[in-house]
Amino acid sequence: MATRKPWYGRDMGLTVRMSVTMLLLAALYLAFLIFLFQAGVPLPTLVLIMGLLLLSQYYFSDQLVLWSTRARRVSPAQAPELYRIVERLAHLADVPIPALAIMPARMPNAFATGRDPKNAVIVVTQGLLDRLDERELEAVLAHELTHIKNRDAQIITIASFFAMLASFIVQQIFFVGFSLDEGRDRRDGAAGGIMLVWVGSLLVWAISYILIRALSRYREYAADRGSAILTGHPGYLASALLKIEGGMRRTPNTDLRSAEALNAFFIFPAISRDSLMELFSTHPSLEHRLAYLERLQEEMEK
Repeated sequence: MATRKPWYGRDMGLTVRMSVTMLLLAALYLAFLIFLFQAGVPLPTLVLIMGLLLLSQYYFSDQLVLWSTRARRVSPAQAPELYRIVERLAHLADVPIPALAIMPARMPNAFATGRDPKNAVIVVTQGLLDRLDERELEAVLAHELTHIKNRDAQIITIASFFAMLASFIVQQIFFVGFSLDEGRDRRDGAAGGIMLVWVGSLLVWAISYILIRALSRYREYAADRGSAILTGHPGYLASALLKIEGGMRRTPNTDLRSAEALNAFFIFPAISRDSLMELFSTHPSLEHRLAYLERLQEEMEK
C-alpha cells in the first residue's frame, strides 16, 4: 500500500492572493446587501429564491453535468487501470476514492464534480485517455483529486451566490422593471430608484465576475501544486498540459464552443479560436502554469 504523504508545501503567496480575493468578494457582497436594504428591495424573497437555486445546483449539479456531457460512469471492472491510479492517489491525498466517468469527446480534458469528497466524480474524456501516457494521466488525475480535497467546487459555488443574486436582479429589472406602464405616476422617484438598483446590481455582478475568475485561476495553481506533490514530479503535469494544449488546437471550433460552458470545471479551458472568453479565462495561461510547475520542480529538488 502506498505511504500517505503529508499535505505539505503551502504556497504562501498563492494563499495570500486567494485570501485577499475572497475578502474583496465578501466586502463587495456586504456592501451590496446594505445597498439593497437601503433601496428597499425585498431581500428575504430574493435570498429565498436564490437559496433554493443554489441548493439545487449544489445537490444536483454533478448529475446535470454528467448528463449534459454524455459522460458515463465506469466501474472498477470496466476501467481497472484508471481505478488503480485513482485509488493510490486518493490514499496519498487522504480523500475517499471518487467515482470515475468517461466523456465521449475527442478533445483531451478532465474535470471533477460533486458537492463534497464523498460524492465526487472525476470525468476524463476519451481524447485524454488516447493521448496521454500513464504518468501524464496520473498527474491529471492528481490535479482533479486536489480540487476534490480542497473542496473547490463548493468554494466557487458559495463565492458565486451573491453574483447570481445580482445577475437575477439585473435580468428581472431589465425585462420587467423597464416595461412599466408609461402612465404610472413617477413623481415618487420610483423609476429613478429602479434604475439605481439596476446599475448597482450590474456593477456588483461585473466586479464579482472578475474576482471569481481570479479566484478560479488561483485554485488552478493550487491544484497544479497538489498534483506535483502527489506525483512527486511536476514535469508529468507539465508534459500532460502541453499534450492537452496540442490536442485542443486540433479540436474543431464547433466542439470547443459546445464545451465552453464547462470551462470552470476543465483542467484546460475549451476556448474556440475566435472567442473573447480568453480575456476572462477561469484558468491561468499555459505559459504561466508551466513556469509555476518549473519553479515547483526547482523547489522539490533542493
